[in-house]
Amino acid sequence: MMKSNLQSLTGDAGEGLRVLDAAGLQPRDCAGLPAVDAAGPVPLDGVGLAALDAAGPVPLDGAGLQALDAAGPAPLAGAGLPASDGAGLHVAIIMDGNGRWAIARGLPRVAGHRHGALAVRRAVEAAPALGIRTLTLYAFSSDNWRRPPEEVSALMQLLLDYLRKETAGCIEKGIHVSVLGRRDRLSQPLREGIETAEAATARGRRLHLRIAVDYSARDSIMRAASRVSTSEVTREVFSRLLAEAGHATPAAPDVDLLIRTGGEKRLSDFLLWEAAYAELHFTHRLWPEFRAADLEAAVRDFHGRQRRFGALPEAATV
Repeated sequence: MMKSNLQSLTGDAGEGLRVLDAAGLQPRDCAGLPAVDAAGPVPLDGVGLAALDAAGPVPLDGAGLQALDAAGPAPLAGAGLPASDGAGLHVAIIMDGNGRWAIARGLPRVAGHRHGALAVRRAVEAAPALGIRTLTLYAFSSDNWRRPPEEVSALMQLLLDYLRKETAGCIEKGIHVSVLGRRDRLSQPLREGIETAEAATARGRRLHLRIAVDYSARDSIMRAASRVSTSEVTREVFSRLLAEAGHATPAAPDVDLLIRTGGEKRLSDFLLWEAAYAELHFTHRLWPEFRAADLEAAVRDFHGRQRRFGALPEAATV
């Protein structure tokens, strides 16, 4: 893979891990990252953000977390779906399977990243027509620092390029972009790019696109708990503290539907508090194969379920 010229990624991370500095690949002391779950692969096999191949970066036009094109979203057969309320649905997606998709076809993993990025665009385009108003994508977990340094660099560079080039289109299409997760380990240019994009798109109301980068739900919960100043705290107060701890302000509604592609059936430290009552939808379809119709099928499945939040159905008798 091609090495990026990202400035150094600083801060804590786990022993033996490496991050990049402007001079190339240099070892860093990285204590404190959670260990990889031995029961399976590192979360987000490939992530939806495209990586770089040997020929250079994947072009951003049409490939990734970018604004909708001038023609608007592709037509979607959403007929028959219940009308959403003003808040709309909050759908979260663990985008898994890029690497396996590529390997199954005899391709390098970077090819899977590239096709996975196109799947991101399809999901973003389809979401508003399905009543989705908040879409949270798991782009880079705190455990993903264990990936090869070149891949980490590629993902971070792609995100920076997106923020710099696509903010104007997001403003035009009413897409509010925000990034949640730690920022102290990101390069300064990337942190500045995030802040600029968030401020510029803050008035977007059509879709709130949240990108989780260097994110760990358990770490966010621990940081929020450390801010509690009284022995009596409500769920609403703690939710606000959690949003502040994870750079997720303004706080989003609780997750209604959590989708994971790629066949695995675990949450991988993603939105554990916010997804307490989320409906879970697992599919064997690998992320690069995920289409608008798959997102629609997941939403239809969601609307077919009875959500009781611990109570009995209205017609039930004791």
